Amino acid sequence: MTSVHMTPVPRGTVVAYRDDGVLSRAMGTLVAGQLAPLPPALVGMFVTGVLLLVGVAGTDGLAVFAPAVALLLAGPGSSHPHDGRLDWLVPPILRLTEYGFVASVGFAHDVPPGLIFLLLGAMAFHHYDIVYRVRQRVYPPPWLSTFGFGWDGRMLLVALGGLAGQVTLMFALLSLYLWCLFAWESVTCWLAAPRLGVDAADLGAHD
Repeated sequence: MTSVHMTPVPRGTVVAYRDDGVLSRAMGTLVAGQLAPLPPALVGMFVTGVLLLVGVAGTDGLAVFAPAVALLLAGPGSSHPHDGRLDWLVPPILRLTEYGFVASVGFAHDVPPGLIFLLLGAMAFHHYDIVYRVRQRVYPPPWLSTFGFGWDGRMLLVALGGLAGQVTLMFALLSLYLWCLFAWESVTCWLAAPRLGVDAADLGAHD
C-alpha cells in the first residue's frame, strides 16, 4: 500500500504537543535534554501570570517583553523526552500561558475583541490539529513549527507589536498569516494521508 511520508515524533507524543519554535528548540539543544521540563514551565507561567496581573502587559516599554522572557524559561526543557509522571502537564501550561499573554496584551492595548479571538482561534485550531494528528499517527512536518513561529515566537511577535505601538496591526497580520498557514497545511496533509491507515489508527485508539 502506498502512503504519503509522515514525520515521526522522535521522543514521545508529549513533545509533539509542545509546539516549540526555533528559539525554544535551540535552547533545548544547549542543555541536551538534561533539564526536566515541568519546573521551568511552571515558573514561566507563574511569573507571566504575576506580571499580567499587575498590568505589565499594558505598559509601553521594555516591560512588555517580561512575560515572553519569563516563559522562555520553558525553552531548555524542549529537548527532554517528557517521560516523567507529570510531564504531560507541560503542553497545557504552555497553552495557558501563551493564550493568557496574547489575550492580555490585546485587551490592554484596545485591540478589537474580534481580532483577539481570531488570533487565539488560529492558535487553538493548530493545537487541536496537532492533538488529533498524534492520535491518528499523522504527524505535522518539522517545518510547520518553524514557519508557525511556535509558542515562543508568537509571544515575542506580539511583544514586538507592543513595543512598536502597532499591536492591532500585529494581531491582524499574525492572524491572517497563521490562519492561511495552518488551514492550508492541515487540509493538504489530511487530503494526502492514506485513508486506510488513518481508519486503522482510529479503530486502534478506540480499543
